[in-house]
Amino acid sequence: MNTNQPQPSDFIPLASESPDDCRGCGAGDRLGFQFDYAYQPIVDVGNRSVFAHEALVRGPQGEGAMSVLAQVNEANRYRFDQACRVKAIKTAAQLGVAERISINFLPNAVYKPEVCIRTTLEAARTHGFPTERIIFEVTEGERVEDGPWLASILREYQRCGFLTAIDDFGAGYAGLTLLADFKPDIIKLDMALVRGVDASTSRQAIARGMVRICQELDIQVVAEGVETASERDFFLVEGVTLMQGYLFGRPMFRAHVTADAIGWPAAPASD
Repeated sequence: MNTNQPQPSDFIPLASESPDDCRGCGAGDRLGFQFDYAYQPIVDVGNRSVFAHEALVRGPQGEGAMSVLAQVNEANRYRFDQACRVKAIKTAAQLGVAERISINFLPNAVYKPEVCIRTTLEAARTHGFPTERIIFEVTEGERVEDGPWLASILREYQRCGFLTAIDDFGAGYAGLTLLADFKPDIIKLDMALVRGVDASTSRQAIARGMVRICQELDIQVVAEGVETASERDFFLVEGVTLMQGYLFGRPMFRAHVTADAIGWPAAPASD
């Protein structure tokens, strides 16, 4: 266990309250614990490039995400969500990330989308990171009882120029109903569906159905959790070139991989 005491510079104070601010925006409030980021590439196998880097929360010494998330509660959820956005953008800028970054957010920490996004916009301006290179990613498994409310949050983010993504699609509470209320820019297929898809006819049928729906709605699909060349090849045949998984790169703590450093698998042999 890390026994080092946090320093003032490790915390991210939020902006002062104004009459328009929502609850949780206390002036000078500090989070109370440290965290950092690892970045995992989302690749485009079609042109062997890095499409984006997902920012994955870690402890200050690279500890797993749960060491941080276990400290999040109702009292600090808003401050944590805001601090995550700022730190992900700041760190990516410091690392010289030239591609997109994908930031996970907590929809249950958002009270007024048009207000809660201000800190993110300011961080993007401060660190010179274009908003069109920022993806806001929400896990479909995040329990949000009000689907239209989640849709309104994502719609506001799109209006501000951010890209939006639904993570772990097919594993959570919203499912296809969410797509009836909102069309995200990106759908990330749940890794439980991707894992072993090449050997499972039921997974293949479900994956094909989801891919076809997204193609009709003009939504980009990311196959998440790709670990084998066979899984990769199945999605390539289905027209999916965006992928994420250990086959292409593991999360790198306070670092990011470049396209020329990825061990691109050999193309499948032609008949």
